[in-house]
Amino acid sequence: MTTDQILLFSLFAILFGLLVWGRIRYDLVAFSALLLAVLLGFVEAKAAFEGFGHPAVVIIALVLIVSRGLINSGAVELIARFVVQPDRPLSTHISIMAFAGAALSAVINNVAALALLMTLDMDAARKAKRAVSVTLMPLSFGTILGGMITLIGTPPNIVIAQYRADALGSPFSMFDFAPVGLVVAAVGIAYVALIGWRLLPKREDTASLDSDAGLYVAEARVKEGSKSEGLLVRDLYPLANDNDIAVLGLVRSGKRMAGFSRTQETRKGDFLVLEGDPKAIEAFMGAAELDFAGSEKHGGLRGQSLSLIEAIVPEDSRIAGRTSMDLRLLYRHGVTLLGVSRQGKRFRDRVRRLPIKPGDVLLLLGPDDRMDTVCQWLGVFPIADGRTDVIQRGKALAAIGAFAVAIALAVLGITSLSIGLGLCVIAYVAMGLIGGSDFYALIEWKVIVLLASLIPLSAALENSGGTGLIADFIVNSTNGLPAWVILTVLMVVTMTLSDFLNNVATALIAAPIGVSVAQSIGANPDAFLMGVAVAASCAFLTPIGHKNNTIIMGPGNYHFGDYWRMGLILEVIVIAVAVPALLYFWPL
Repeated sequence: MTTDQILLFSLFAILFGLLVWGRIRYDLVAFSALLLAVLLGFVEAKAAFEGFGHPAVVIIALVLIVSRGLINSGAVELIARFVVQPDRPLSTHISIMAFAGAALSAVINNVAALALLMTLDMDAARKAKRAVSVTLMPLSFGTILGGMITLIGTPPNIVIAQYRADALGSPFSMFDFAPVGLVVAAVGIAYVALIGWRLLPKREDTASLDSDAGLYVAEARVKEGSKSEGLLVRDLYPLANDNDIAVLGLVRSGKRMAGFSRTQETRKGDFLVLEGDPKAIEAFMGAAELDFAGSEKHGGLRGQSLSLIEAIVPEDSRIAGRTSMDLRLLYRHGVTLLGVSRQGKRFRDRVRRLPIKPGDVLLLLGPDDRMDTVCQWLGVFPIADGRTDVIQRGKALAAIGAFAVAIALAVLGITSLSIGLGLCVIAYVAMGLIGGSDFYALIEWKVIVLLASLIPLSAALENSGGTGLIADFIVNSTNGLPAWVILTVLMVVTMTLSDFLNNVATALIAAPIGVSVAQSIGANPDAFLMGVAVAASCAFLTPIGHKNNTIIMGPGNYHFGDYWRMGLILEVIVIAVAVPALLYFWPL
């Protein structure tokens, strides 16, 4: 090895060590390594930040935004509504949830798919009075497996596709990953649903079994022509129960009617008095086709991008001792006081006419880009993670259509995938599915910085001959063995790295090694690139190998050592299934 290669390998060893250690943010570690590589002369200064404009980086950012747009339109909810029934047998529930997670992950980012379905799974566990620890991990693994099916399902596929463009002249297309991905996902989900979940611990002190807290009393208006109009209030109880909502009464002509109004028939303009948490209130309003006071200012639920914000009222708040009508909150700022939480106490006053007390928690609804300003004007403190997006269900078909057009443009070769997704994002902004204030907040900037920093480092390792050395070591270590055995070894090494490193970092490092190995033995480089894509995505042994595994660790009350119980056998199955599939669909 040359001196430069020794120094570069040492830099990567330090980089990997810090990433595995995990005490320092991985984006800061990667960015620092990039700058150090520039100072040492391994990366030219003019090329140091080219990674931020790389197609893989752009596509990953756009996929995250498009995923949120699809969720905000209610397109994803249409699927989710049919997959959760708490009274199903556990094995059936796990099978359906894992399959739904895989299907969603094929068309939206797998992190977004998990974020949506995880809430539904936890609700189902609570209603069925079972530990969520036996269902969350199968769901997470299902979303990871489903992400392998398409180009946009998981970041490693995007990285591999763009690396192929740099190394071999053209990228993988949207559905090139599907043949192998579908086979691996199908077998993996069958294992997870039938056997894997039985290996997990049942911990009763998980998040799904916690008692309800932070319930709000809110009001929702009956719209003309909605499914709620003309029903008795008690007829709405089953739907309310499904969404964890209590219907407390009815407001007509500005007055709260006596009792719970169970036998009253709802009319256009009536307000139902509801009690529940913000997400449940929003979901029930959508399912019952209810509206909110002041919706005409925003075009109802079909207007601009709206959010629910939870905020605590301090003693010196502008609204303390006053009502939202006193402050003319709706007419001055276009923000509705939808509900109030008062230490679990119910009240009979109209929400907008209720004098607010210090310590109350307000549920405010309004345009995304206005909420922070209104909270400052009111002098209230928004609760961390207390934001709930309002789903604009009337735009689901339009959102699906825009996404389908973007994919079709890329598949037909009319434009690149990044341009197609960019056009889809513009359409979502125009439709009000994505607000100006949350546009950049939707991008996972730590992943973007990590990827953009590692792209020049990976190129430097390849240009220095470092990847060739690693490839030669693998070839020499497997001298005389068939090509499929070498492919298997490469996948095992990549999968092991992915269990401890970010899967994007693993794909960036393993992709050039795979091409070098293939060229050294005269094999098809596409088979090796596809093998790297599968192995980099399948991190099932630890909670740090894939972000989905990290997300479920707290809610599922998992320990670090729980993942290998189900994950070890799954990784063996993935290798056993993927290698024959690769040999069939991408002959060596």
